[in-house]
Amino acid sequence: METVLQTTSHLHAPRTVCGQIHPICLIGPNLRQLVIQSTRSPAAIRCCSLSSRAQTEYVPNHIPDPNYIRVLDTTLRDGEQAAGATMTSNQKLEIARQLARLRVDIIEAGYPAASEEDSKIVQRIAREVGNGNYGPRRDSEEDDGYVPVICALARCTENDVRVAWEAVRHARRRRIHVFIGSSKIHMKEKLRKSETDVIEIAGKMIRFARSLGCEDIEFSPEDSGRSNKELLYKILGEAIKAGATTVNIPDTVGGSLHRGFRKLIRDIRTNTDGTENVIISIHCHNDRGLALANTLEGVYEGARQVEVTVNGIGERAGNAALEEFVMVLRGPGEHPQDIYTGINQLQIDTASKMVEEYSGLYLQPHKPIVGSNAYSHASGIHQDGMLKNKGTYEIFSPEEIGRQRSNQAGIELGRLSGSAGLKSVVNKIGFNLDDEQFENVFKSFKEIAKQKKKITELDVRTLVLDEIFKSAEIWKLRDVEVSCGAPGNSMASLKLIDADGIEHTACCTGTGPVDAAYKAVDLIIRVPVKLLEYSMTAVTEGIDAIATTRVLICPGCDETLDSADSKLKFSATGASVDIVESSVKAYVAALNRMLGLMKKIPSLGSSS
Repeated sequence: METVLQTTSHLHAPRTVCGQIHPICLIGPNLRQLVIQSTRSPAAIRCCSLSSRAQTEYVPNHIPDPNYIRVLDTTLRDGEQAAGATMTSNQKLEIARQLARLRVDIIEAGYPAASEEDSKIVQRIAREVGNGNYGPRRDSEEDDGYVPVICALARCTENDVRVAWEAVRHARRRRIHVFIGSSKIHMKEKLRKSETDVIEIAGKMIRFARSLGCEDIEFSPEDSGRSNKELLYKILGEAIKAGATTVNIPDTVGGSLHRGFRKLIRDIRTNTDGTENVIISIHCHNDRGLALANTLEGVYEGARQVEVTVNGIGERAGNAALEEFVMVLRGPGEHPQDIYTGINQLQIDTASKMVEEYSGLYLQPHKPIVGSNAYSHASGIHQDGMLKNKGTYEIFSPEEIGRQRSNQAGIELGRLSGSAGLKSVVNKIGFNLDDEQFENVFKSFKEIAKQKKKITELDVRTLVLDEIFKSAEIWKLRDVEVSCGAPGNSMASLKLIDADGIEHTACCTGTGPVDAAYKAVDLIIRVPVKLLEYSMTAVTEGIDAIATTRVLICPGCDETLDSADSKLKFSATGASVDIVESSVKAYVAALNRMLGLMKKIPSLGSSS
């Protein structure tokens, strides 16, 4: 059946029989007619919710639904051109498979003429991923026959085009993307060609590509953002006439401003012959930080293919980021048109992590959508709001891109966290503290937060256990300082506070800093005690990890271990980011337990 939509202006969108507004992509200021070939009723054409929308039938130069945006991912071509981003052939294949799971429409797999290795990996991607072999699907995913288009880049030379065709020809859907510089500086300084030469070469190479058997051809006038518009109208018109199915407008050096780029797309659609018969594409670089803004403006003006990369990697400052573009359309906010993509956003996080690992280009923590801090909340005020309602400080959740939270509300404990954030983590790990216990844990937490940027659940667990199992504080550590010289010549100076609040100081030397500190404690407390066991564990990772020390002591022991067997033993733990402080805390805690029981049983020190 055919559904006919008409429009005279992008400000007036037609209604289908379902009553929904469907703004169509304009191809000029004059009245146009768009015929949608469909086996469904008009009411079924993109009137469903965003979450249920799927990819449209692929026709090289036509998109059945005018609101559908094709996504060409060029991570494996432009993305790999980022300095230091070289990937192995197997890594490229794995990324191509993930891009297929992500359901991009076109995978620009590389530039085959660059080297024999590049040609081979594009061929392999075409043979495998380009024929639907991209790994097992989840039980919930139906095999609907989806296969991405495999595209290869080529300069406007016969050799490049021939090599590109040989690389992609075995894919079920294949495309060659030819380009030639069109700006004055490119033609004069790089190509040494005139405008007439460039127009002629573009048309000739597109016809040559078609003669090889390729029916899906994309053409790019490189550096369009700095090209003369009249030349662009001519060269794009010649490309369309020669058989191009997609014409791409690249902002190669990222110099365009969003309003100017939108006007460029509008002028091209209005003044170039044949644009109604092809797909208009845009490729924006991020040199001014406007790649996403320019991409959106181009789409709003009628472009129906976007060229993006995972994590926004690419030459110099990179490209428009796939994940940002997709989530802008899926997130809250109004768009001039009811536009959407077929991307499976639940695969975004996996794709991002894979590209990050394989390329070696690690993300800044605050990278939108996929950065490690994108769904983290460190401020006490924000944490309190998130615990009450996640919508207070998030416009979408990490689960929407396939990422699982480390905790329910994205709480990241640190220096700025308040009691609400800490209490949520304490409750999550299964502890029920009374007010006094929690207040003590919170004080310890604040002290640790001064030394440690990020505090984990394991850190909190250690602090809670330290509080729960602490004995009555007959002695309390105020401060400890150590200095280490030659082996056997360490010195420790420490201060302990007794039950009456009186401060006691001692300084001792020992075979190591812990030995010296323990001798200083013994000098102050003056109770016969033997250390039976000592162990230390780094509870968390990194150079600022919390160390937990466990000690086992017994009272009134002589120098033989045998005599300890008949004595009561006391164990305790201490925790700190400083190993000496952790050790002293454990030792003093064990002494407090021993002394507390000795007060009740005076004979404890001399008999079992």
